[in-house]
Amino acid sequence: MTKIANIAKNTSYLTIALILQKVISFSYFAILARALGPENLGKYYFAISFTTIFAIFIDLGFINYLTREVAKKQEEAMRLIGSIFGFKILLSILTVAAVIFFTNFLESDPLTRNLVYISMISMVLDSFSTTFFAVIRGFHNLKYESISSVIFQLIVLVFGCLALNFNMGLQVVISTLALASLYNFIYSLFALRYKIGVKFKLALDKNLIITTFRSSWPFALFAIYQRFYTYIDSILLSYFAGDYFVGIYQVAFKIIFALQFLPMAFTATLYPAMSAYWQNNRPQLTIAFERAINYLLIISLPISFFAIIAADKIVLIFKAEYLSAIVPIQIQLASLIFVFLSFPVGSLLNACDRQKKNTNIMLMAMMASIVLNVLLIPSLKATGACISDLLTNALIFIFGMRLVWKIIPYNYKNNTTVFLKALGASVVMALFTFFAKEYFNIILVALLAIPLYFGALFVFGGIAKADIEYIINSFRRKSNDIDPAKLSEENL
Repeated sequence: MTKIANIAKNTSYLTIALILQKVISFSYFAILARALGPENLGKYYFAISFTTIFAIFIDLGFINYLTREVAKKQEEAMRLIGSIFGFKILLSILTVAAVIFFTNFLESDPLTRNLVYISMISMVLDSFSTTFFAVIRGFHNLKYESISSVIFQLIVLVFGCLALNFNMGLQVVISTLALASLYNFIYSLFALRYKIGVKFKLALDKNLIITTFRSSWPFALFAIYQRFYTYIDSILLSYFAGDYFVGIYQVAFKIIFALQFLPMAFTATLYPAMSAYWQNNRPQLTIAFERAINYLLIISLPISFFAIIAADKIVLIFKAEYLSAIVPIQIQLASLIFVFLSFPVGSLLNACDRQKKNTNIMLMAMMASIVLNVLLIPSLKATGACISDLLTNALIFIFGMRLVWKIIPYNYKNNTTVFLKALGASVVMALFTFFAKEYFNIILVALLAIPLYFGALFVFGGIAKADIEYIINSFRRKSNDIDPAKLSEENL
């Protein structure tokens, strides 16, 4: 089997793993939310958000660098992993000390501090697991990482549900993450040593570490900005408003986070094509980008409209205690269109060698998020955090589009026409949902709303038969560009 065929085969494992992760992760979150209530859910996710931000200081962009360099020279894998492993031990000690210091500096209550300390175990173990898997990816093998990521989620689901069922307490519940991380660490080390055959020794090659850091710092900066942007809301909410509102916010956040698989899967097939078009066929690059925007408009608008209208029913999945999450959910879902459309924009920038521009946009988004959260959370609580998300997601899209116009001769008129037609069909569907949700189960309403939307869109001329076939085939296609780093994030 050729390397290309092998990559295609193994990334199909990764695609399936991502789907299963979404299903298992969101199902467990719903169980967790119902069992814990908003305040304890807030404490749980504060601990995870807090340590997730610090985790990037153990990695410092080494993951992407390792995969790239091992793929180039597989014989260098032992030397690279030995030095990076040794250096990451030192970084882990420093990061753990920083977590302990800042946890006590924030004057958290004893339970929250203990949750952070337990989550810190996962932080360290996961960092080494992703390092081992990064080397394995350099050998064009994604199978073991894909299998392990699903088993990780199953461990959390099974043992977490047992802990909840027997009322073992929040510390035991979050310990299931540490247990799953320990499994992941052992499995990834076993796969590296015995399946791939890389048996390394602990080392600290100063020159190699300096060379590695010089090459990996752009990856590190983007990761730092992205982590802060994604998780700072929960930290600031806990500080300014309390754990109850962190729990309320997480309900809204998790819904939109779960839906991101749709544009992720779509643009994963698009990115390699964009890279090829940038080198060989730039007119086709413009066409591909415009089509991607059209299809994601067609997907994002009805989801957003439906969820906004049905938010009062959707929130009941998490029990009546979360009714105050209705408005935050509606605001988050209003930002869905910007979230979805930012995927092809980011793919275009990366495909056209504008990675540094992407990093700058993420830096601006992070700074805007911090300022907006500090201004809005004290008075609006979880709603303020969601407004911040809406505005920063719009900012990412707008600044990204400004760069798109400098790269390709993009004409917005075609996309505007599709937007208006999809908007009209979404309004038809929303009116149906508004009246039907009071008389029928919300799942039945959703099943009826889908064909109604596409029927209205077809009537309005927003989609043709060939377009529907293209969308279906896009999700069936195997891709070799799904980001394996998403797997570790999904573990949260």
